[in-house]
Amino acid sequence: MKLYPVIMCGGAGTRLWPASRPSRPKQFIPLAGNRSLFHETVVRVAPLVSDGGRLIVVGGADHREWILDQLHEAGVGAQVLLEPEARDSAAAMAAAAAWTAAQDPEGVNIFVASDHHIPNQDAFRASARRAAEEARKGRIVTLGVKPTEPSAAYGYIHPVGQGLSRVESFVEKPDRVKAQRYIDDGYLWNSGNFIVSAEIFLAELASRAPLIERAARASVAQGSGEAVMLLGDAFRQAPKVSVDYAVMEKTDLASVLEVDFGWSDLGAWDSIAASGEGEIGGHIFEDAEGCLARAPDGILVAAIGVRDLAIIVEPDAVLVCDLARSQEVKKVVERIRTVSPQHADFPSHPPEALAAGATRFRDWLRARALPLWSTLGQRDDGAFAEVLALDGRRVDAARRARVQARQIYVFARAGLMGWEGPWKRIVAAGLENLEAEFVRADGQMRTRLTPDGSPLDERAMVYDQAFLLLALATALKAGVGGADVEARGQALLRLLMERSDENGALREEGTHPFQSNAHMHLLEAALAWEEVSDAPVWTEASDRIVELARTTFIDPKTGRLREFFDATWAPAAGEDGRLVEPGHQFEWAWLLVRYASARSNEDILAVARRLHALGREGVCERRRVAVNALNDDGEMRTTRARLWPQTEWLKSAVILANSAPGQERVAYLEDAAEALRALWLYLTPDGLWRDTLLENGKFIEEPSPASSLYHIVAAFAQLADTAPVHGGMWSSATALR
Repeated sequence: MKLYPVIMCGGAGTRLWPASRPSRPKQFIPLAGNRSLFHETVVRVAPLVSDGGRLIVVGGADHREWILDQLHEAGVGAQVLLEPEARDSAAAMAAAAAWTAAQDPEGVNIFVASDHHIPNQDAFRASARRAAEEARKGRIVTLGVKPTEPSAAYGYIHPVGQGLSRVESFVEKPDRVKAQRYIDDGYLWNSGNFIVSAEIFLAELASRAPLIERAARASVAQGSGEAVMLLGDAFRQAPKVSVDYAVMEKTDLASVLEVDFGWSDLGAWDSIAASGEGEIGGHIFEDAEGCLARAPDGILVAAIGVRDLAIIVEPDAVLVCDLARSQEVKKVVERIRTVSPQHADFPSHPPEALAAGATRFRDWLRARALPLWSTLGQRDDGAFAEVLALDGRRVDAARRARVQARQIYVFARAGLMGWEGPWKRIVAAGLENLEAEFVRADGQMRTRLTPDGSPLDERAMVYDQAFLLLALATALKAGVGGADVEARGQALLRLLMERSDENGALREEGTHPFQSNAHMHLLEAALAWEEVSDAPVWTEASDRIVELARTTFIDPKTGRLREFFDATWAPAAGEDGRLVEPGHQFEWAWLLVRYASARSNEDILAVARRLHALGREGVCERRRVAVNALNDDGEMRTTRARLWPQTEWLKSAVILANSAPGQERVAYLEDAAEALRALWLYLTPDGLWRDTLLENGKFIEEPSPASSLYHIVAAFAQLADTAPVHGGMWSSATALR
């Protein structure tokens, strides 16, 4: 029997205002202990998954980050179903059952609330497994908690007998007098936990609430995403009713299993106080007894001569109430929504729009990054620093040819975009140093020098020569360089093409001689030369590389672009051959759109769109950053995320928006806004950046690599060419002015 526990994350917890509000409901905050109720629930139910089943979480799309962050904290994987809008418990449960039935028609769901406090986890799991055995027989089993007191906070179940029995009736929350009578008559608290096979539950819905069943199945079929699925718009059509009303009060299949473990839904401040673990923050009580105090760090609560109060402090609101009247907080919230609606929820901070992010990006480049790297990042002899420490100091390091060429590109491109710093002098000095120290007698660049300029690696990497070609083309476009620049570029291209094999592919120096990456940057250089030269050698080079991408580098079955190959240009053996880098899916997509636009080639444009979509597989659902590496089946190989994949994601989304119509264009621009928000995680206010984000959300403390500025400036340049981003305020020639 495969079990599919379902954690239901609905509800706003209004009786726990001001700590619980719609944007941060009670299940995601610590109320009884150091862990949130949702975290506790995940830990409690995850061991119920058996025989290939899966944990499912259903919650609102607005709570996506809360869900993913706390699943990560718990170290538990889950299928997450996000509701586009709240439609109450029946629709949420139906969506989970529809997903389960699509995977496993015989799967049994264990529906649990995310905001219940059950200290005895073993007892809960034992009861759930016993109920699941009954559910296999076609019953809908609910857990009925043996009451400890007459409570008006819970609904009640009237069982036919004791232990596991049929349900006679469900009753709504009574007053305390009636609650005592219910207890005397053997009624149980309705815990809101249900155990039922997915197909039985859907069949009952089809019979008793067919609109919900149809909407749920359709929303799962329409859903976007895999491990995190946004349910389709059909979900919005489901009637907004509870599962009690839709099914449980009408079905003939209801059973109840009596349980006597400790249970509370922690629905109000009196139950939080009763848990004995609800205190948060500092307080001083003088002749004050039976009080509950909660306050953020830095706020001290002092109370004198009071009894049985809840004192709940948030930065924008304070609640003081008699614990015995905690259920009435909901009435206060209803008044707040009318007289002071800004306090009904926490202040919202909507994600930064693309236009605002682009403007901030421009200002950061113009006033921070470019001035810093044009001074501390370049020596008096024109040589560019390889890295700068996070406090701005130069750090001695071996100097790579690619970095020198990339920095020439950076400042030439900045000049073309109107930056008013000394870019011409920087570019000219950089070219002079590159010629003097890096260029070999045959016109190709050696790979690496020591910090003082002595040769360290004499190899001529294709990758490095591609960046020399890009630097020369960009400098020429900016009006820097001698009259022989193009002849120099063509001569270098001929040298490279002489190294190609019968397939027209180039063999790289080093440990991975057969690779796609060096070709990618050679395509970038050839496209740059096409903008400044009519010589056919550049278009021929672009055509050859794009054909290699289509026939060799891109897997014909999956559409993913591979990195490494063997001598026959088949995928390399082992893990090298399975490597897929999301950043390169985006980067190739960006280049192919440029190529397709220059040649009006719709087929190549379709390939680019597909590569971009496959690059999105590498965007971490929880941290919303593009990771470094996947396997060829789309599975994440690493969750580390460097800076440069974020810039390539941004470039690809923006350029695809330029070529897309209507809503597709809007979707790409929204994607670009998300990519820019990811990039901002890495950039520091003073013009530096962190390079590698770890799984735990922290960065490796290391100097800022100069090589990243090439990616950053290229991403901004693409933004500057996209009118919808800035409403026509900029042109690509004045974007940095």
